Amino acid sequence: MSRDRRRRRHPAPQGSPTVAAPAPRVVVAGGGIAGLAAATGLAERGVAVELFERAPYLGGRVGGWTTTLPDGTRTGMSRGFHAFFRQYYNLRALLRRADPQLAGLLALPDYPLVDAHGRVDSFLGVPRTPPWNALAFVARSPTFAVRDVPRLNARAALSLLDVRVPDTYRELDDLDARTLLERIGFPPAARHLAFDVFSRSFFAHPQRLSAAELAVMFHLYFLGSAEGLLFDVPRAPFHLLWQPLAAYLRRSGATINEGTAVHRVEQGGTRRLRVHAGERVVDADAVVLALDVAGLREVVDASPGLGTGPWRELIAAQRTAPPFCVRRLWLDRGVGSGRPAFLAVGGQPPLDNISLLDRYDSDAAGWATRHGGSVVELHAYAATGPRERVESELLARLRAVYPETTRARVVADRVEWRADCPLFAPGTFRHRPGVLTPVDGLVLAGDCVRVDLPVALMERAATTGWQAANQLLARWGVAGHDLLSVPTSGRHTVLRGLAALLR
Repeated sequence: MSRDRRRRRHPAPQGSPTVAAPAPRVVVAGGGIAGLAAATGLAERGVAVELFERAPYLGGRVGGWTTTLPDGTRTGMSRGFHAFFRQYYNLRALLRRADPQLAGLLALPDYPLVDAHGRVDSFLGVPRTPPWNALAFVARSPTFAVRDVPRLNARAALSLLDVRVPDTYRELDDLDARTLLERIGFPPAARHLAFDVFSRSFFAHPQRLSAAELAVMFHLYFLGSAEGLLFDVPRAPFHLLWQPLAAYLRRSGATINEGTAVHRVEQGGTRRLRVHAGERVVDADAVVLALDVAGLREVVDASPGLGTGPWRELIAAQRTAPPFCVRRLWLDRGVGSGRPAFLAVGGQPPLDNISLLDRYDSDAAGWATRHGGSVVELHAYAATGPRERVESELLARLRAVYPETTRARVVADRVEWRADCPLFAPGTFRHRPGVLTPVDGLVLAGDCVRVDLPVALMERAATTGWQAANQLLARWGVAGHDLLSVPTSGRHTVLRGLAALLR
């Protein structure tokens, strides 16, 4: 349950509880979080929804599949760790459709960060409510001492303390995250440990990440929210996470087609839009394109009559972040019992995170129990250099951070490389496509889509999915779905007033 009484509710357009017969038909392209949210929002109001997902599983970048280990074990595999933060209100609302109590999620007790010198920042026991969370964190941090506070540039620091969405994007988006932190004067150790870890969670180096994104992220996870920086993780592998929601959608009348991609959309047909998906042609009253950057570009490029010239150029200009690597290892020995389930690593490239899956994932826990071993996942965000070198360096870093793994034999090894996350580079916010498009009946959703709310990553995908559904429901006079967010501006009147004076 939410602990933040200052969270913001964003009311949806009002209208009839369901659509009038005959129900409009909507095609949703993409079965990731955004597509699932859009499909759910529409199907719940009686819309005839048909969803197409090119992968053989749902969840998009948070989906999963199974793999066979050398011992014959079938087990879950995915693209890597995902943290379900408590301020991901709209994502959690989606999951609650099939799991009202969120019993499928498990709370992790801490989110420690370690640097190359072994200094550890921890959020265990840190108050959740701002500003006490920041004060307690600074008081306990080995990388950010109280004596460092007077050295900060107050004018620049207030950009983190007085975030206002979307104004912060207009003020800071042309600046990169590293330059902002240098202007503020954060101690190098604190900057590299905490903020570099944050920026790399966007799969980008700090110099390639918008300073506005960093400021909004700081607001979302820390000074703008009383939910805290701790999070939940799925108890079961990702290939099982979305099955209950898929069943819920089917009970709501939706049709789901996995392993079938939408590759072209045309205006016309027996309804408003004609969709080419696999070998099929489907006429629809509306279409939701809930695709990653490459998929969206491909569909628009293959649909020459779709949209205006400037809009098509906008879509073509979207870019993806650098590639990232996930290496999962099944080891014949356990990792130390005192090790956290998740560890963020700073200053030890290419390693960014170490996850001990057997501490929370049911598949991994079962394998580790049977074999007396452990299942470890290593992440390299924004990885550079030859892939073989990155993969070997990840293993070397693991053995340096957790020396007990040096003697462990690798029983099974799986490596996943991807390069499909949006790049939020400086100066790009005003050039991001929005939910609405120039094409009547066509809307967009996904974490690459602009939304003027303080959301990020999975929550941005879920929020835009609900927004896409709301836009279509409003055109049919049907009630939409309210959205929630952390406060859209700084929580404290004094800080806001001081920031206004210094601007």
